[in-house]
Amino acid sequence: MGTQAPADHTYDRQSSVEEKLEKQKAIDEWLPITSSRNAKWWYSTFHNVTAMVGAGVLGLPYAMAELGWGPGVAVMVLSWIITLYTLWQMVEMHEMVPGKRFDRYHELGQYAFGEKLGLYIVVPQQLIVEVGVNIVYMVTGGQSLKKFHDTVCPSCKPLKTTYFIMIFSSVHFVLSHLPNFNSIAGVSLAAAVMSLSYSTIAWAASLNKGVQSDVQYGYAAKSTPGTVFNFFAALGDVAFAYAGHNVVLEIQATIPSTPEKPSKGPMWRGVIVAYIIVALCYFPVALIGYWVFGNSVADNILLSLEKPAWLIAMANMFVVIHVIGSYQIYAMPVFDMIETALVKKLHFKPTRTLRFVTRNIYVAFTMFVGITFPFFSGLLSFFGGFAFAPTTYFVSAPI
Repeated sequence: MGTQAPADHTYDRQSSVEEKLEKQKAIDEWLPITSSRNAKWWYSTFHNVTAMVGAGVLGLPYAMAELGWGPGVAVMVLSWIITLYTLWQMVEMHEMVPGKRFDRYHELGQYAFGEKLGLYIVVPQQLIVEVGVNIVYMVTGGQSLKKFHDTVCPSCKPLKTTYFIMIFSSVHFVLSHLPNFNSIAGVSLAAAVMSLSYSTIAWAASLNKGVQSDVQYGYAAKSTPGTVFNFFAALGDVAFAYAGHNVVLEIQATIPSTPEKPSKGPMWRGVIVAYIIVALCYFPVALIGYWVFGNSVADNILLSLEKPAWLIAMANMFVVIHVIGSYQIYAMPVFDMIETALVKKLHFKPTRTLRFVTRNIYVAFTMFVGITFPFFSGLLSFFGGFAFAPTTYFVSAPI
């Protein structure tokens, strides 16, 4: 009898460990990032295009005007090269520890900097990026819907942007309940196609309009401090345009992986195709837009292209469809963080009701901030410098 008790205790401990592992596995299969790992390599392509090519592409000619020809071209090209390199680093680091996958950006940060310090370094910046982008896209989606409405029906009674932001947000009260990245693949594909479409419209319509007779390529600011301020603001705008790294590990987490065929192969193939599409979107819009309009180009090039009205209306609707997809791509990691905290830390049961409530509250929050601060998109330069640049250009290097 005396020798039986330790064996019973050992069995109980093993049983308890197995129960915890089973419970952990069940939670991971419920959470949005780790619930589905059957993505194809082309999912990586359009998820990355949707995440990176945001409405910020339409502001690149304006950034070029604040940078000038030489610095502008250099910044655009260097940003493309540097961000591709740092993205490659992240793809490689996803499975750099044998038998482990860093499914989330903060998990990689915790491995590099320690459990607590890694969280403090990565999570605030990642949340600033993802929540900031979602708020900006609430405003951008509403504004683009308003431009579409005003262009199609110029004689209609004008409506406040607030109503259009509410209309735009109503889509997300539905789409936000799709459970994981793979379930929004169709939305992401449509968004990626739209981004290439409205970018093409922007540079093709500019080319058709031709170089303006009074075009000037000097700096628009009349003072040196103004020129310097605009220069740094433009750097932030470019950083915002190239921001997509915050969701790279989460996207790669959806791709199946084995020791023989690790996920980095299909992920990198998708990234290469995505970056070719990014180049086809960014460089023609930035260079042709600046060449045609000079320093008088609007901060959204579609505003400088007033005619033909039907084409501008179409481009604005393409922007709306694209930012619907982009919102979902950036919201999914936030949903994952919220649901992880509620289920693992606060021990809520992983139910549909919990997901329904938390996601609706998040969408309502981004809508409220977008309505309250419609100038929020004017903070892109600040966000670009404060959070987008660190998480996109150089955080992966020290990791």
